[in-house]
Amino acid sequence: MSQPTYLDSVDHPVIAIVSGVDREVERGEDILMLGYSLVLMAPIFAPIAPPKVLLPLMALAFVISVCLARMNFLGIGRKLSAAMAVQEGHDLSLLRPITDIFAEHPKTTLTDGFNPLKNPMRTAKSILGAMMINPFWMPIFYMLGLQFAEDKQLSLLNQAVIDVEQKTAHWR
Repeated sequence: MSQPTYLDSVDHPVIAIVSGVDREVERGEDILMLGYSLVLMAPIFAPIAPPKVLLPLMALAFVISVCLARMNFLGIGRKLSAAMAVQEGHDLSLLRPITDIFAEHPKTTLTDGFNPLKNPMRTAKSILGAMMINPFWMPIFYMLGLQFAEDKQLSLLNQAVIDVEQKTAHWR
């Protein structure tokens, strides 16, 4: 079974790769927005679920969306590497802004991200927020910080895709 790439269309290889990456970045952003949306819909269930049940479920929604977004991000990197290996030399230098993002990010694994001892600043902010509102909110604030980190990665990748699209606009 061959590894999936972005070279399924008949366009110029660079354009096919960029459009495939763009599509996957949008999917990752949709995953994160689904996590935000599920948490924002939590007040609907407030009359039937007590806070000690509802608040951990909100944190769990963030956990799932963060994990799915990271899997999507890593999948983009695998497909990009496979496509670039197949298309050696075809103006692949134009893809440098995108490949630079994958060289720099993700800086830490999700295992490190979920460990409060390895993220003292996020932990401190979460504890402060929990003291101000409700102790049950601490995991939600912590997971929200992870959500923001994944969103930042995808926005950097999206900006790199926009830069490459502007460079290749004359090929379309």
